[in-house]
Amino acid sequence: MENSKSKAPLHGITLQKIVEKLVEYYGFDTLGELIKIKCFTDNPSVKSSLTFLRKTDWARKQVEDLYIKSLPKFPN
Repeated sequence: MENSKSKAPLHGITLQKIVEKLVEYYGFDTLGELIKIKCFTDNPSVKSSLTFLRKTDWARKQVEDLYIKSLPKFPN
């Protein structure tokens, strides 16, 4: 068997790491503008965002898509 890493950008990264990275880069204010969901605009926190995103597939998809789109912008 070949021992190769997955090329999928979300492989091995948790939702928490995705949210933390997006918040670090954009901040909650900009995230709330980019993705119009209440957990980013009303009293936002990583914990409350994770609770909402784990229950809401369409919102999680939007966050994951923004993360993938933003990967080239993140500092190494």
